[in-house]
Amino acid sequence: MPKLITAPTAIEVPGGKEILEFVGAVNSGNADVSVAKMVAPPHWTEPFQTPAFDEITLVLRGKVQLEHDGGVTVIAAGQAIITKAGERIRYSTLDVETEYVAICLPAFSPDLVNREE
Repeated sequence: MPKLITAPTAIEVPGGKEILEFVGAVNSGNADVSVAKMVAPPHWTEPFQTPAFDEITLVLRGKVQLEHDGGVTVIAAGQAIITKAGERIRYSTLDVETEYVAICLPAFSPDLVNREE
């Protein structure tokens, strides 16, 4: 039977980024996939990480910068990027507020993100 998701759950994170999880371990109890909408302020960044999940990032507004072993890729509104489990990466925004959707397979979990301190 279809399951309607009537509202997301806000996930608290430092740095001023808003995370609204629609599907995933927190909001729907799903460990196989997570779908979350992010809004990050200008010049936001997070530590490098080596996630144990694949991630699809779809930029709706603004730009996401992705640092990886092959260099730096900027993903503009209307574009998406796929990262694979085990890749060392770091997300950040440039000089504008950015809105994007993250889809993680399996679902995002703090235990699987492997952020560097």
